[in-house]
Amino acid sequence: MFSSLCPDPQGQWKNKERVLIFSSRGISYRARHLMQDLRTLMPHSKPDTKMDRKDKLFVINEICEMKNCNKCLYFEAKKKQDLYMWITNVPHGPSAKFLVQNIHTLDELKLTGNCLKGSRPLLSFDPIFDKEAHHRLLKELFIQVFSTPRYHPKSQPFVDHIFTFTISDNRIWFRNYQIIEEDGALVEIGPRFVLNLIKIFQGSFGGPTLYENPNYQSPNMHRRMLRLATAAKFVEKSRTKEWQRLQRTEERMVLPEDPTQAVFDTPTERKKTVIQHHPPPEPPPDPKRKKLLSKRQRIQLRRKAGRVPGSG
Repeated sequence: MFSSLCPDPQGQWKNKERVLIFSSRGISYRARHLMQDLRTLMPHSKPDTKMDRKDKLFVINEICEMKNCNKCLYFEAKKKQDLYMWITNVPHGPSAKFLVQNIHTLDELKLTGNCLKGSRPLLSFDPIFDKEAHHRLLKELFIQVFSTPRYHPKSQPFVDHIFTFTISDNRIWFRNYQIIEEDGALVEIGPRFVLNLIKIFQGSFGGPTLYENPNYQSPNMHRRMLRLATAAKFVEKSRTKEWQRLQRTEERMVLPEDPTQAVFDTPTERKKTVIQHHPPPEPPPDPKRKKLLSKRQRIQLRRKAGRVPGSG
């Protein structure tokens, strides 16, 4: 009698999809953690050592053949800041190249969701994937790469999380949620990242171009546009300062005198200038202040006023 945690012994592992997940040298720590998170969530994946950036991408087909893998997720780093991801069906194609943006790993997000390691995920796609041909091709490619084969030896017979692929702003948004209730309540687990499609090739890591994204802007061009915008602000500020300096230094134009300008002017009468040669007379004493004066001072004031004749 088998436990409920064990796979069905009657099941046969027929869909033997194996995905090789590895990267080039020079990737950042964030890209390395993202690659490790995908290996953890995909039990049908296989790791490999980093590949030298000088090697051609066609060498990956031979590496997949030696590893017995028919799908590949290859992370390519450029300039130690740009991350590209190749999703390829080996060896006949097709293959898609994406620019990976807004990377958040499992350890970084610290979300409350959790799932059993090795469990099989559900894949949820935006309805926009069924409208255009290149989106339908990407949908089939995602299904074959990210879905864990049934009865895989390293997988668990549980479906407790879901991968969602949503198209918004001409980009593909990847999210991973835990299914916590039977009614479909979801809690995000991580990781999360955004895929900006660049090209879809007919072959594996090359070949004729099936689709090219007209809205794609390379990171180099984006940084160049930011530098040009900053330089334009500086140039505009310098021109404004120069114009203000010229306004202060240039001679003002003298307009000819208008004969009708003084018609409504009213002359004012000039007052005589009075020059005072003597100091002004002293103000009379305040009668209210007499109470404050002494008797002797009051007598002196009366003498000055001529009321009391002076004694001989």
